[in-house]
Amino acid sequence: MTRRAVVIGAGLAGMLAAAALSGTADEVIVLDRDDLPDGPDHRKGLPQGRHAHLLMAGGLAAMEDLVPGVSMRRHLLDAGAHDIPLGSGLVALTPEGWMRRWRHDGPHMLACSRALLDWAVRTAVLEHTEVEVRRAQVLELTSRDGRVTGVRLSTPQGEKELDAAFVVDASGRGSRVTHWLEGLGVTDVRERTVDSGLVNATRVYRVPEGAERFPLTIVQADPYVNRPGRSGMVLPIEGGRWMVSLAGTRGGEPPADPEGFLQYTLDLPHPIVGRLISGAEPLTDVHISRSTSNVRRYLEKVPRWPEGFVVLGDALATFNPAYGQGMAVAALGARFLGDEVRRAGLGSAGLARRVQRGAARSVDAAWALAVGQDVWYPQTRGARPNAGDRLVTRYSRRLTRAATGSYRAAAALWDVTSLTAGPERLLHPATVLAVLNGSLLPPLREPPLSAGEREVLRGLERMAV
Repeated sequence: MTRRAVVIGAGLAGMLAAAALSGTADEVIVLDRDDLPDGPDHRKGLPQGRHAHLLMAGGLAAMEDLVPGVSMRRHLLDAGAHDIPLGSGLVALTPEGWMRRWRHDGPHMLACSRALLDWAVRTAVLEHTEVEVRRAQVLELTSRDGRVTGVRLSTPQGEKELDAAFVVDASGRGSRVTHWLEGLGVTDVRERTVDSGLVNATRVYRVPEGAERFPLTIVQADPYVNRPGRSGMVLPIEGGRWMVSLAGTRGGEPPADPEGFLQYTLDLPHPIVGRLISGAEPLTDVHISRSTSNVRRYLEKVPRWPEGFVVLGDALATFNPAYGQGMAVAALGARFLGDEVRRAGLGSAGLARRVQRGAARSVDAAWALAVGQDVWYPQTRGARPNAGDRLVTRYSRRLTRAATGSYRAAAALWDVTSLTAGPERLLHPATVLAVLNGSLLPPLREPPLSAGEREVLRGLERMAV
């Protein structure tokens, strides 16, 4: 009998899950309801697809383990992604001050459009594995004796069933997994939503001549001042372009009109984003998105989890995109799936529950970071700070303040935010000592730019006059 695996969703999480299964299953079929573009083009199935995305080092490392015969880092760089070292390639204003740029690079992340990333990952998986993608909409799961046995589909030719030894739901924020589980008699799924009301507004610009090597620039939101959070980012992407993404929580939402968009950047705690784009040529209109809630399904806690079924990626947990960890979490979950399938076999007893619990561990750190900050915005719905939040926040703020002038503290912060280390890294004795010592250098009053970068910034301002 053919051991077929079915993956629901052809986005990043789905294609990585398919790659994880391809070495063990006899056949891997990925199902998606959308027509997939032939190139790096936006598709409607990605609600945040037009906004800034960063692939953290931990997620990239997981991807490197998943697709046989290809370096995903090299593949993405060849497709046009930018390599950003956190230690030296980032200009960032945090709520605790400007971060310094160090001689040591620290972890690297990749910056590109989400359309390019999804297309590049999909082509790599399809070229280096036997995975097949089909257009179809999944209506429900089929099961027998407590085990998922496949899916019922709606296709252009009508409804039909597709048998499978293993099914992965990677269908994203819009997943109907709770409904599907109810059809199997699983009704005790606990969910939590923490919604800061964040709105994203993004516009793409042509990189001005001479500014091609200007670092990724971000003004972060401040959750601790009892007013709506407002942030802005200039992200280098493929094709000689800047993706400029603004974000504001409930009551501080960025506008959709071009004049208001620019004014919003100039009104941020520092106007560097507005100064950069004031002399740049816009290539698109302003795109707005509101699908930004933190939503988690605690599937690992379901008492009677069906065999042969796993949920990964945004179908398991979604995060406020301001923290840039959703793609890395999806990749880590897919790698855990691949490791378990290779170790125990596709039909082993308890495989699905083990993978579901392992994927939840990948979610934990990112969830704590996102929710731990979002609870402080004054109009956040779904949670308010408790005693534990206050304790953790006091430490994390001291860590960030120390990181503005302590390489040791900065390195610990990079490792955790890039998901190359777990939260325990923050409690290592060396990190605690760095936090207690605080910043070893005086705070920066202005962005940490080189003389050449300052001249680029002045030139762009002159162009805008």
